Amino acid sequence: MSDDLGLFTDPDVDERRPLKRERGRDNSARTKAKKRKKTILWLVVALILAVGMGGAYYGYKELRGIGSYDDYTGSGEADVIVEVKDGEVVSQIASSLYDNGVVASGRAFTEAGKKDTRVTSIQPGFYLMKTKMSGQQAVARMVDPKTRVPAVQIIGGTKLTDIKVGDKVVKGVYSLLADASCTEKDGQKKCLTVDEIRAAAEQTDPVALGVPEWALADVKKAEPRYRLEGLIMRGVYQVKPGGSAVELIRGVIVSSAQKLQGAGIPGGTVNTGFRPYEILIMASLIEKEAIEKDFAKVSQVIYNRLKEPMALQFDSTVNYLLDQPHIRTSDANRASQSPYNTYKSPGLTPTPIGSPSQQAIAAAIKPEGGSIMYFVKCQKDGTSCFSNTYDEHKVIDEKSRNEGVY
Repeated sequence: MSDDLGLFTDPDVDERRPLKRERGRDNSARTKAKKRKKTILWLVVALILAVGMGGAYYGYKELRGIGSYDDYTGSGEADVIVEVKDGEVVSQIASSLYDNGVVASGRAFTEAGKKDTRVTSIQPGFYLMKTKMSGQQAVARMVDPKTRVPAVQIIGGTKLTDIKVGDKVVKGVYSLLADASCTEKDGQKKCLTVDEIRAAAEQTDPVALGVPEWALADVKKAEPRYRLEGLIMRGVYQVKPGGSAVELIRGVIVSSAQKLQGAGIPGGTVNTGFRPYEILIMASLIEKEAIEKDFAKVSQVIYNRLKEPMALQFDSTVNYLLDQPHIRTSDANRASQSPYNTYKSPGLTPTPIGSPSQQAIAAAIKPEGGSIMYFVKCQKDGTSCFSNTYDEHKVIDEKSRNEGVY
């Protein structure tokens, strides 16, 4: 009995003990799972709080930034030249002022500019500013016309050197550039001299002067004093004061090269039968020989005479070396031996004889057409009369003389 009971009791006890252990393990696993869930939950909460606090801080900074920016309080200290480039808007001007130490922040300028609509009309050029200016003072100075460094204006026909007209002197490109180089910084006026500019133009490697590739060969073989003639076409040029003569000339030559490209040199010369530099020479001759309405006809005379071939016989080329603006030349002048004397030397002159305009360049690229070979000024406003034969030309020429046209 005892054995039966023992056999019965022991298995029952043995069967229940493993169940207790399994239940213990289940409880332990559930406890660990709950702990993991709590841990993950706290991590998520912490992350949300961190992001929220970060966002709040960022928002606080942004809100704090509204109306808060660095700004100087004075009217400035040392002089500094700042360039405003073509097409720049107020924010870009502000950045340039900041980069040059004029304002403490770009925003100091833009905020002050909101009270003065003239800032939206600031023109390209160089401005004499001061370092460490308040935004308000910087705006006031930028919109003051006196702050802008005067630009150089080259008119059609201007030579590199001065021309004497009686007791008067018509300034050439070098003199105009010398005037534009002057600036008063920190109470001292500094200028480049005409001689310094001329020396740089004649002695510096043309590549360093910014001479375009299409003109290099001709410029290098020309006489130094004439080699840059015509490369500075008619137009307005911004000149930065305070630089060297080479920097000044290079800036103008590079700017002119862009203007020439827009006028059709070299791209528009492809079908003319002439090299770009030759078209530039023609344009300078046209500029000197006629008024604008006659440009295309004078261009046709040049084309026809070069094709013949026939001497151009232009008084303007003779006068180029004489530094005089007269229409007519003397017998002695026309008898002189010079590559610029187109009565004696065939073809075009070695270089241009002045600054051409866009209109003269357009005429050189596209002449009038026809068989005209002669022209002479026949009206006092500069209008020319054209003819196909020399006999016709002589009649018109004599009439013009008798009427005192020249």
